[in-house]
Amino acid sequence: MASSGTGLFHVDAIVLDEVHYLSDISRGTVWEEIVIYCPKEVQLICLSATVANPDELAGWIGEIHGKTELVTSTRRPVPLTWYFSTKHSLVPLLDERGTNVNRKLSLNYLQLSASEARFRDDDDAYRKRRSKKRGGDTSYNNSVNVTDYPLSKNEINKIRRSQVPQISDTLWHLQGKDMLPAIWFIFNRRGCDAAIQYVENFQLLDDCEKSEVELALKKFRVLYPDAVRESAEKGLLRGIAAHHAGCLPLWKSFIEELFQRGLVKVVFATETLAAGINMPARTAVISSLSKKAGNERIQLGPNELFQMAGRAGRRGIDDKGYTVLVQTAFEGAEECCKLVFSGVKPLVSQFTASYGMVLNLVAGSKVTRKSSGTDDGKVLQAGRSLEEAKKLVEKSFGNYVSSNVLVAAKEELAEIDKKIEILSSEVSDEAIDKKSRKLLSARDYKEITVLKEELAEEKRKRAEIRRRMELERFSALKPLLKGMEEGNLPFICLEFKDSEGMQQSVPAVYLGHIDSFQGSKLQKMMSLDESFALNVIEDELVENEPGKPIVNPSYYVALGSDNSWYLFTEKWIRTVYRTGFPNIALALGDALPREIMKTLLDKADMQWDKLAESELGSLWRLEGSLETWSWSLNVPVLSSLSEEEEVLHMSQEYDNAAEQYREQRRKIFRLKKKMARSSGFREYKKILENANLTVEKMKRLKARSRRLINRLEQIEPSGWKDFMRISNVIHESRALDINTHLIFPLGETAAAIRGENELWLAMVLRNKALVDLKPPQLAGVCASLVSEGIKVRPWRDNNYIYEPSDTVVDMVNFLEEQRSSLIKLQEKYEVMIPCCLDVQFSGMVEAWASGLSWKEMMMECAMDEGDLARLLRRTIDLLAQIPKLPDIDPVLQRSAAAAADIMDRPPISELAG
Repeated sequence: MASSGTGLFHVDAIVLDEVHYLSDISRGTVWEEIVIYCPKEVQLICLSATVANPDELAGWIGEIHGKTELVTSTRRPVPLTWYFSTKHSLVPLLDERGTNVNRKLSLNYLQLSASEARFRDDDDAYRKRRSKKRGGDTSYNNSVNVTDYPLSKNEINKIRRSQVPQISDTLWHLQGKDMLPAIWFIFNRRGCDAAIQYVENFQLLDDCEKSEVELALKKFRVLYPDAVRESAEKGLLRGIAAHHAGCLPLWKSFIEELFQRGLVKVVFATETLAAGINMPARTAVISSLSKKAGNERIQLGPNELFQMAGRAGRRGIDDKGYTVLVQTAFEGAEECCKLVFSGVKPLVSQFTASYGMVLNLVAGSKVTRKSSGTDDGKVLQAGRSLEEAKKLVEKSFGNYVSSNVLVAAKEELAEIDKKIEILSSEVSDEAIDKKSRKLLSARDYKEITVLKEELAEEKRKRAEIRRRMELERFSALKPLLKGMEEGNLPFICLEFKDSEGMQQSVPAVYLGHIDSFQGSKLQKMMSLDESFALNVIEDELVENEPGKPIVNPSYYVALGSDNSWYLFTEKWIRTVYRTGFPNIALALGDALPREIMKTLLDKADMQWDKLAESELGSLWRLEGSLETWSWSLNVPVLSSLSEEEEVLHMSQEYDNAAEQYREQRRKIFRLKKKMARSSGFREYKKILENANLTVEKMKRLKARSRRLINRLEQIEPSGWKDFMRISNVIHESRALDINTHLIFPLGETAAAIRGENELWLAMVLRNKALVDLKPPQLAGVCASLVSEGIKVRPWRDNNYIYEPSDTVVDMVNFLEEQRSSLIKLQEKYEVMIPCCLDVQFSGMVEAWASGLSWKEMMMECAMDEGDLARLLRRTIDLLAQIPKLPDIDPVLQRSAAAAADIMDRPPISELAG
């Protein structure tokens, strides 16, 4: 292979390992550009173990690059076995067939165990119950799906919490089962470092291995004294290490080397280790199915799970690889199985236009500075027309998928809709009646029809009585709740069935009727959002009681013990208690609790989730905040509130309606038995069973339809609109004339820069004010352009960071006006590309560029070593580009080269790393 300043020559093949990075937001565009711009004579080899739609990827490459062959294999060189770790055991996650969760880990098994524990003091009663229910067989196999007393969600969570293992518990099992070495994935750096302390009593190395580690450490200290991580040495001598972005690259390479030599038995690592590093292990441990992203926790995706699991199993060394999933407080074996069986997600195009892409695609003639009397410019390249650029941009993977797969998916959706329509007609009342008339004798048909009509009428009456009963409840609740608007804030109990059909009871503190929130954000949202409207059908439910008005439901607000706000109608109130929060100020001059809580609710971001719905109003939930947490902690659990404390007493009318409802249910039951004894019922039952099978088929088709719709939503074609929006910004900023393709000096510089916002970087680097800066000051200013994502660690004792010089601060403040202008221009054309300018870490870079040692830099520093190294490397990368950029002041180019040379030294230099 040979290279020049403009390209590569004599390249036979390009290997894109881990090609699934095409779906990565930050890297996907570059991967697609490689395929789009690659000469057809160069062979592309794309490798990945986590691509769900390889046929689409192969089809796209074949269309834009040439003949492509898809090679797939489901064989794994080292078979993988899934395990699950609890406090007391490490067992296979799946059953013998590998199709379901291991029964010893199932929720049903936990329910049964808890049920057995409840009756341990009454063995006779317990045996009688099991014998009666299960025919005398008390074996697990016959009773796993049956429990006399199903557990509530809170009880299930309690059992799960009791099963959560310590890190030492799981490591003890791994060591005992000869499942080391292991990579242990923990999704934050602090957790990785802390894990080493949790297993400080483990010695995983023998004397010989420990001596080898000591020798390797001595050699490393001689070569790179500043790169030694002192806090990690003790763990390393026990065969345990941490590997994450907070470590220096040199130290991470050292850990990788020791791991490959078998001198590190356990590495606690973040998920970044899952790709691109040759560190296979016998076991991969995944500590959780969720990880923190900003201020929230997000579920682990199947692609991420399989990428980490893929590190398990060393080819040529291990007969088997093991992936261990761990019980957490809210994630059990069944959730793990669901994720394992969900399969990898398809690749989704992340192709987006950038300033550099637009400039390099459409730039043609170039403006040059010449003496008067000469031409203003000369043509350097032809430049693509907008139509040619559009064709190139539309070669993206997203557009290929949308144009081909979209058509096929829409055709399949249309077929499914047609089938559902046909099947629906087969299960309609008319169709069932027609089949009944055909298969039954006239006498049997008439008898069944009369009974059906009678049953339908009785069910209608039951619904009416139930509704009357509900409204009688409302009439008892309304005055009770109204009387509590001004006094204490009473405790209430809300009751509903969750999405899994389990009955949930939530203790809460009652805040008030929705009308008491007059003028608040909640009141405005309720008046604007139709989803909160009540769907009450006012029919003649109380025609037997003339003059009595129908009681319509209303919405109320409460704060639950789970730190969630609840918006509900009387439908969801199980009971009200006489105890509650006294509505008196906690301290002299403070607002009343009711007003404080209303204010806290008004501050919340109003994104309500619907938990349950009915024609008598829905139940909504909104997550509370840290400010409401202390209030929610004071709401007592239901077990501490007795029936004597209830103040909800039903009226005689409610009791009468309840008795009528029970009698009506008995009447319907007797009518069903009568129908079952009729002579034509056997044939009629077959008709109904066939109809039920058809309904099940319709459900499967609808599920397939939903999956297709979700797939279509994932297919978002790379839009030409984005390209044109960026073109408009470039045109208006005088970087390029989009009509004549004339590129101006600003555009020429931006086209040559590598960075997230090339136009912004070019604007800064072309500013004449930078020429007067000394190399360290220039480095500090450049650091402000590339520091996005770099953070301090607030748990450190001393947040010590070097302050930038006044010259750097003044320069950054001077550039802020230019930045604001570009942001406004971007907003005008709806371009959302960040313009970084943050002086927070400029002092650290300026100090390093001034010659400060690494130990002085890191002394009590609130930054992790890896973060500082990453910031310095980014700054060096930008400084190293400046001497090569066109139309940059030569003085600035020399200063940048000097700053880059000073900064590129151990322990962060490229040669050292």
